[in-house]
Amino acid sequence: MMHGWYTQFAQLVLVLVMAPLLSGVTRRIRSRLLRRRGPSIFQPYRDLLKLIRKEAVVADNASWLFRIAPYAIFATTWVAAALIPTFAAGLTFSAAADVIVIVALLGTARFFLALAGLDVGTSFGGLGSSREMMFASLAEPAMLLVVFTVSLFAGSTQLSSISTYMAGPDIGLSISLALALIALIIVALAENARIPVDNPATHLELTMVHEAMILEYSGRHLAVIEAAASLKLLLYLSLIACMFAPWGTTLAGNDVVAYAVGLGAYAFKLAVLGFGLVVFETAIAKMRVFRVPEFLGMALMLGLLGAILLFVSRVSQ
Repeated sequence: MMHGWYTQFAQLVLVLVMAPLLSGVTRRIRSRLLRRRGPSIFQPYRDLLKLIRKEAVVADNASWLFRIAPYAIFATTWVAAALIPTFAAGLTFSAAADVIVIVALLGTARFFLALAGLDVGTSFGGLGSSREMMFASLAEPAMLLVVFTVSLFAGSTQLSSISTYMAGPDIGLSISLALALIALIIVALAENARIPVDNPATHLELTMVHEAMILEYSGRHLAVIEAAASLKLLLYLSLIACMFAPWGTTLAGNDVVAYAVGLGAYAFKLAVLGFGLVVFETAIAKMRVFRVPEFLGMALMLGLLGAILLFVSRVSQ
């Protein structure tokens, strides 16, 4: 039992340590593809340390919600990221590692972030919060449809069960799973404010969504929010790897060699997904903000179509 707790604690630390590294690697690859030298892959760690050392400047009209929102966002995102099986499945908290729980935790983090953007009363914060809620009204139903489609295959919404089923011999090529994967990728791009939905490297008020809600934050508050954003990117890539590419994931209770193999496979999958994300971002332009609902609506329709095709195929059998 203590072995399971140690492994679960190792996963908690792993996602927290690897999240800034993933952001640093994606930035470096993007700079290289754009023929720039780019920052070091460890630059996000330096940025977080620099922000933590700075004093947090809070507006006079900010309420208590503005002060606790960064920590609530970070806590819920960290818990959601740590629940997803990374290098090992069937850990101590695997019973709580349900996809619906993950969606609920992400929705809670979004709720606090939107309230924080509205709290000070700036125009940028209100603009970003309204856009965030508009996108969430399409992203969350699309995410739930993806969960519904995958859970019909695995017979459970628990991530360890889904991962075990997807890695087993019973799974084969399925149009429904392909549509669910595309829908999940679209949702991941929107939820992480990536191109073509948003550009995380700009502060242009006509296009920004996530950055508009955190413009009033500074110091340690901004460091916590930036760490939560890195964790969220890691979370979605881990979710894609867990649900659609669970190969190499070991089971809790195995020896150290199995854990090392699982950790190597997890790092490899993150590298491949991160590289694919950067290539996609450099190959496509950012769309107008009024086109984003159409983009997310496509994810919603793909998720719905995948669920309908699965029902039709099972009824016909």
